[in-house]
Amino acid sequence: MTCVRPSAWPLERPAGVSDSAMALLAASEVVDLHLDSFIVHRMVGRDLNRRHSIGPLGGRGFGHLDFPTAVASGLTGGMWSITTNPFRTAASRWRVFQDNLRDFQAEIAASEGKIRVVRTYAEWLEARAAGAHACLPAIQGGNALQAAPDGVLSIPDQLITRITLVHLTNTTYGPSSSPLSFGKGVTGPLTPAGKALVAQMNAARVFVDLAHIGEQAFWDAVDTHDPQQPLLATHTGVDGVRPHWRNLTDDQLRAVAKTGGVVGVIFQDWFLRRPGGPRDVDMVIEHMAHIVNVAGEDAVGIGSDYDGAIIPPPDLRDGFAPARLIDAMLRRGWPERLIQKALAGNFLRCFEALRPG
Repeated sequence: MTCVRPSAWPLERPAGVSDSAMALLAASEVVDLHLDSFIVHRMVGRDLNRRHSIGPLGGRGFGHLDFPTAVASGLTGGMWSITTNPFRTAASRWRVFQDNLRDFQAEIAASEGKIRVVRTYAEWLEARAAGAHACLPAIQGGNALQAAPDGVLSIPDQLITRITLVHLTNTTYGPSSSPLSFGKGVTGPLTPAGKALVAQMNAARVFVDLAHIGEQAFWDAVDTHDPQQPLLATHTGVDGVRPHWRNLTDDQLRAVAKTGGVVGVIFQDWFLRRPGGPRDVDMVIEHMAHIVNVAGEDAVGIGSDYDGAIIPPPDLRDGFAPARLIDAMLRRGWPERLIQKALAGNFLRCFEALRPG
């Protein structure tokens, strides 16, 4: 695939990045599996089509991405999430999701073709041939659909390509891995409603995302899931580098890889940083390298969680991660083939398998 860059919002070079890294970035597709920047639009009305600064906190928590920054950083596509407020009633969650989806579509329409919604791999190819950033809308928190009359099928036009089953709270579908899950523990099973949601997502060919889910429910979802469809864990760290409640074990990495799926590494410092380890972009690369070593080079991806209230390593707080990631991988001796698979190739293989067109 030839990487077509748009003339608007041209690629920018972060300070200190090598010529070789910029050349590879210019030739590569780059897909972020989890972008939560729509949260800031919802909170304070931030115009996603206008370039913003990283804010008074210097990229701690928010201030990472808008559409111009995403494109200028090198992202050619991304899964942009609509995150569910779990403290609303089921009926309110469904109503608000529909409102948010319409609002997000309006933001995309205002980009005048620079950002395009894609629902299939064929549409991805069309958007990228036109030089547009390919947007794959997603839901974080499947409980948005609890009151939807036909569940996943209530979403119009197959607009949603991925659903993260649970987020930071326990829901009718199962437990979160979070110790702040506002329920009884994190060790419970996927509920019958959760299993039904997985089956419905499989039937609708919507990616099942196992980020955030409690460990027993993770394995229940794996057992329920159609093994012919790729699983995702879009934004996580790995326990083998930094033991943490938010990170996946080696067995979990292998389970995702067994389906042909992908694990995206999050940029949250607290989940990644090990004692005595790096304090910059290299902490992300350590987790990516562990996925490659444990689950294979077809299983690794990136899922920053930008604007999802995270605190990235200092050199990734401005949203310009792709060039710095490539630079770090090249310094570690990663071959270009593997770098391009990690940046986008692995996910695009999954997307083509699940929704060819």
